[in-house]
Amino acid sequence: MNLKVAAVQLSAGSDVARNVDQALRLVDEAADRGAQYVQLPEYFNFLGPFAGFEHAAETVPGATTTRMAGLAKSRGVTLHLGSLLEKSPINGKFYNTSVLIDPNGEIIARYRKIHLFDVNVPGAIVHRESDVIVPGDEAVVVRFDQFALGFSVCFDVRFPELYRNLALAGANVFAIPAAFNAVTGRAHWDLLVRARALENHAFVVAAAQVGTTVEGIATHGHSLIVDPWGEVLGEAISGGPEIVVATLDLSEVARRRSQIAVMDFRRPDLYDQEVRVTNA
Repeated sequence: MNLKVAAVQLSAGSDVARNVDQALRLVDEAADRGAQYVQLPEYFNFLGPFAGFEHAAETVPGATTTRMAGLAKSRGVTLHLGSLLEKSPINGKFYNTSVLIDPNGEIIARYRKIHLFDVNVPGAIVHRESDVIVPGDEAVVVRFDQFALGFSVCFDVRFPELYRNLALAGANVFAIPAAFNAVTGRAHWDLLVRARALENHAFVVAAAQVGTTVEGIATHGHSLIVDPWGEVLGEAISGGPEIVVATLDLSEVARRRSQIAVMDFRRPDLYDQEVRVTNA
C-alpha cells in the first residue's frame, strides 16, 4: 500500500526547449530516487507572457508530450505533466491542460483547468487568465491498482467543492500542480493545500513553479506533499528547481476517513436548498 511520489519544482520561463530539457533532467533524477509517480508544475514548459501563448501551444499528443512519454516509458514511471498550453478550437485562446502518462508511455488522462485565475488585488496583482484560456468542463479521477488520482490545477485549490466531489468519486490522492503567485502564495498556498488534504483525508502532491521570470512573472514555490491528517511529508526548501520525495502509506486514507467519517456525515439533501436569511 506504499507509493513513492515526487513533486518537481521548476523555474520555467518563456524558452520552451530549455524548460522541457530541465523537466526531463529532473524527472530522470526523481526516478533515480525511486519515485513511481512524478508530478511537474503548472505551465511546466512555458511560463511567459500571454503574447507567447500562440507559439507555445501544442496539440495533445504533440511534441512535448511525446518527449515526456519517452522518458516515462524508459524509466517506468507514471508522469503527471503539471499543465501545458493546449490548442483550442477558439482563435487566440487555449486550454490549460494536465496530461497523465503511464509507465508504458501512453497518455491515459487529460484534465483542462476548470477555475481560471481572474483576480484584482490593487497594488499587488491584477491578472485575467480567462482572456486567453478556455475553462474545462469536466472533473477527472484516474483509478490505478493502488490509488485513485484526482486532478486539479493551481487556482482550483480555492474551490473545496471540487475536491470533495473528487473524493466522493474515489480519489485518495489529489494532484495540485501550480504556478502560484508570489504575493498570494505567501499568505495562502500552504494553508489551502493542507486544507484540501485534511478536509477530505486525502494525500496531496503539489508541484509548483518558483522564482521570477525575465518578464517579471513571480511565483511562490514551496512545493508540498501532504498526508490525510494535514501533515507535511515533504516540502521544497530552496528558491530554485528542486525535487521533493515522499512515500505515501495509502492505507492512511481509509484509516483517517474511518476516524472522522466526513463522507458519511454529509447532508447533500440540504446543500442545494435555498438558505434562509433573516435580517436582525
